[in-house]
Amino acid sequence: MPLKLTRTADQEPSYLEGQLLIAMPSVTGEPFSRSLVYVCAHSAEGAMGIVLNRPATNLNLPDLLVQLEIVPEAERIALPKSVGAMQVLMGGPVETSRGFVLHSPDYHIAQSTLPIDDGVCLTATVDILRAIAQGRGPSSAVLALGYAGWQAGQLENEIQANGWLTCPANPDLIFTAPIEARYELAMRHIGINPAMLSMEAGHA
Repeated sequence: MPLKLTRTADQEPSYLEGQLLIAMPSVTGEPFSRSLVYVCAHSAEGAMGIVLNRPATNLNLPDLLVQLEIVPEAERIALPKSVGAMQVLMGGPVETSRGFVLHSPDYHIAQSTLPIDDGVCLTATVDILRAIAQGRGPSSAVLALGYAGWQAGQLENEIQANGWLTCPANPDLIFTAPIEARYELAMRHIGINPAMLSMEAGHA
């Protein structure tokens, strides 16, 4: 689906924006098996989200800043410590060469930053990476390469088929929880022990 990161002032967020999708055991194959997805946009036209528990292997933010020529190699050593600690995720199978930054609302670029809920925003321009490299970016942030997308009605159909559970999100789970623990933490947040789930989801 075409990615839209804008919302008019009179548009209310739909009910799944700012929510988490938790993959049921019936969802198999990469990148969605045991995945946790933060829904950034959801409307009659489709949905877009970021996978929160797939780390980018062999890639860190300082490397990426040098590759994108945001920071010269010689200045890499001078980057703030927070840059080296910032998580880089594989956000989904769509546009994997494009970066999407989920971040706290203390940073905003007019016409570019999409507020999703009270604690999380999304910015997908290189300007936020420059700001992070200079130590003037958001206080909390993760960078995702690519995103997950659903066409009109597709996500609703998958939820009805018991492919996904939904639960509220919180900034701690997005920004600070260990990546490998996020799926289980989200499950336990809604009172489910992941070990108790069968491989075949039941239907009501």
